[in-house]
Formats: sequence, structure tokens, C-alpha cells
Amino acid sequence: MSLSAEPIIYGLVFVAVLVLVEGVYLTVFGRSISLNNRVNRRLTLLEKGGRREEVLEQLRKEMSQHMRARRVPVYSLLAHKAQLANIAFTPRQLVLLMAGLGLVAYVGLTMGTGAGPAIRIAVAAAMGIGSVYLWVSNKAKTRIGLIEAQLPEAIELMVRSLKVGHPFSSAIGIVAKEVPDPLGTEMGLIADEAAYGRDVSDSLKAMAERLDMQDLRFLAVAVTIQRQAGGNLAEILDGLAKVVRARFRLFRRVKAITAEAKWSGTFLSGFPLAALAGINLMEPDYYAEVSQTPVFIPACFVVAGFLLVNVFVMRALVNIKV
Repeated sequence: MSLSAEPIIYGLVFVAVLVLVEGVYLTVFGRSISLNNRVNRRLTLLEKGGRREEVLEQLRKEMSQHMRARRVPVYSLLAHKAQLANIAFTPRQLVLLMAGLGLVAYVGLTMGTGAGPAIRIAVAAAMGIGSVYLWVSNKAKTRIGLIEAQLPEAIELMVRSLKVGHPFSSAIGIVAKEVPDPLGTEMGLIADEAAYGRDVSDSLKAMAERLDMQDLRFLAVAVTIQRQAGGNLAEILDGLAKVVRARFRLFRRVKAITAEAKWSGTFLSGFPLAALAGINLMEPDYYAEVSQTPVFIPACFVVAGFLLVNVFVMRALVNIKV
């Protein structure tokens, strides 16, 4: 066996393509899509001179465009994740981005490897689609995590607003102004819809289903029941805020408790592959004597199967349902 750098080149090309996705996104949209701004995106668009109804229409279009395109081949793989992440790219742009990144990966593989055209095309296509999928998934996970962290504070702000005499629609508007993205823009969308006549509880239900968050469903149900049966909404939301904050603390505690186990699982899953790469780099002829035996290839498949089973078992052990 001779030393081959092709696996390393494949990895480097994939990492370069993955970084390129974020670079293109930041270049096109800049700070307008950052989740770290104190002023949320809705207020930024209003400050730039956009009319309220125009901003509302733009935000609603961005938040629903991905699910409307879920029947498009290939794009259906990431439509739900793109909606959760609220990616500013349109579905057409994301598909073109996958094609462009696949072309970049093909050029990189052509320059750095000696693989055949069919293999380069297949690997480049997988890299283009896979890099966008991983990037969108990471964006969705980050955004949903931020909303979960912001929700208790937002509900408590609603409670304080209700206690000083503001109506619930005004309390939603205050949250939209005071809370940064991503929850600030989501609440601003509800406030704008309420101003144009849509029932607030219906807007909350739609947001809860779109984001697929249980805590938001609790909020929507609490508001709906209060509107139908009456009662002190401030007290109801105060109790809900305590429940949501307690759930959030519990999730964080479980995450901290399982962090070591998750790292151990990741290490045990990745170490055999890292060891194999290290052996091939330091001793290229290490498997030369056994590579020609008839059991070598079947043994490789058996080992690969055990590694795959190990990944699923480790994932199941640390995936604690709360």
C-alpha cells in the first residue's frame, strides 16, 4: 500500500465548501441577518424607511417560502430546517448555491485528486448538498435555541406590561421592541398582524406550529383559553413563565449532565477512523501483508458495520427525553 493524501483532500475540500456557504450568506445579507443585534431585523427594516405593511409582507414571505417549495426535488431535504432557521435565501437561491458549491468542490477534487470523473461528480454533488444541509441545520438549531432562551424573559415582560394596564396586543408590541432577534422579529410579526385585524391567539398558534416549539404552544393555549373563558391573563402568564423557565433550566441541566457522555461517544466513534488515518500516514505499508487475503474486504465491511452500530448506540444512550 502506498500513502494517499486523497482522503485528507476530500476533507479539506468539504470544509472549504462549508465555510464558503457562511461567507456567501454574510456577503449577501451582512448584519441584517445577524442574531446578535440588539435591534431586531423588523425594526431595522422599519428604520430604513420601509412601511409597516411592506415589512410585514416581506417577513411573512421569508418565513413561509421554504415550506411552499418543499415539493422541489432535493430541496425537500432541507425545507423544514430552512423554515426553522428562517434563512433569508430564497429556495431558488439555495438550490443554485448547492449547485455552485458542488461545482467548486468538483474543481477542487479535479485539481487535488486523481479520481475518475464519475466519482468526482458524485462526491462533489454530495458535498454541495451536504454542506448546505449541515449549515442550514446548524442555523436552525442555533435560532431555536435562542428563542427558547428568550421566551421566559419575553413572557415576564408581557406580565409586567399587563400589570401596569396595557392590553395584550400592546404587551406583544413592547416585547417586539425590547427583545432582540430572533424572538423580537417573531413577536413583531404578531403585533403587526394584530394591528391589521388578525386574532392574536391565531397568530400565536401559527407561530408555535411553524417553529414546532412546545413552550410556544403552551403560550398560545393559555391566551386562547383566557380569551374564551376569561380570567387574569397576567397571573396565567406569570405561572407559565415560571413553568417555561423551569423547563429551560431542566433542559440545560440534562445537557450539562450528558455533556461528558456525548463527548465520550463522539470520541469513541471518531477515534477508530482517526487511528486508521494516522496509521496510513505514519506506516503506509502496515496492512500490505493482509490486504491481499480474501477475508480483508469482508472484514473491512464488518468493522464498518460495527462502527455504524456504535454511532447509533452511543446516540441512543445520551439522547435523554425530558
